[in-house]
Amino acid sequence: MQDVVLVIPMCEGPIRKAFETAGVTTQVVGSTHLNDIARVEPDNGFDGALVDATSLAFNDAMGLCRQLRQREQTISPIILVLDRYQLDELTFREDLFDDFVVAPVDASELAARLHHRLRRAGHEGATSLVEQGGLMLNLETYQATIAGRVMDLTYMEYELLKFLATNPQRVFSRETLLNRVWGYEYYGGARTVDVHVRRLRAKLGEEHAYLIQTVRSVGYKFGANNSRTIED
Repeated sequence: MQDVVLVIPMCEGPIRKAFETAGVTTQVVGSTHLNDIARVEPDNGFDGALVDATSLAFNDAMGLCRQLRQREQTISPIILVLDRYQLDELTFREDLFDDFVVAPVDASELAARLHHRLRRAGHEGATSLVEQGGLMLNLETYQATIAGRVMDLTYMEYELLKFLATNPQRVFSRETLLNRVWGYEYYGGARTVDVHVRRLRAKLGEEHAYLIQTVRSVGYKFGANNSRTIED
C-alpha cells in the first residue's frame, strides 16, 4: 500500500510527479484548519505531512505543525519548506517538525528526504536496531550496549539516548528535549536534561562520552565525531 502524505498547501506538478515516482500519494489541502484536513484524511491516517511555510505566514505554519503534533492521531514525519531568511526563526522550534528544506525546492531531493523519513518512521519495515558510533539500541527489548557492553539505564535515560541517537547531528535545546522525551505535560526544569546527559555520559564511559555533544548556548546533539569538546 502506498504512503499517503498530507501537503499544505504546495504541490506543483514536478513535486507531485517526484512523489509518485517515490511511491508516495499526495493529498493537497489549501487550508490550515484541522477540520478541513480531517475531511480528506484516510481511515488509517496520514503517513506524513509537508508544510510549505513559503506560502503561509510563518507563525501560521508553525502553529499548524504544533497542531499536527498534538492531534490524537499524530502525523509524522513533518517536513517543513521555508525560505532562507526564515532559518533563524527555527530556534527552539525543533520539536515541531522532523526535517526541513530551503526554497527553491529541488523536487527529487524533497522526494528523497520524504522517502528516507518515512522509512525511519517505520512505514517501510524499519529495523528495530539502531547502531551509531559503537552504540547499539534494540528498540524492541529496550537494551542498550556500547562497544558490546550492556548499559544499565533507567527508562528515561534510555528514552533520551534513543531520541538523540535516532536524530544524529541534529541540535536540540533543553526545552525541546523536555517536550519530545518527557512529554508536553512534564513540568520539570531544563536542569533535568543536564542531569540525565551527565549520567548517560558516565554510563557510556570516557571513551564514548563524546557521542552526546554539548552545543554551547543551545543544547545537545548526538554525533560520532570525537573531535568535538564535551562540556558540562
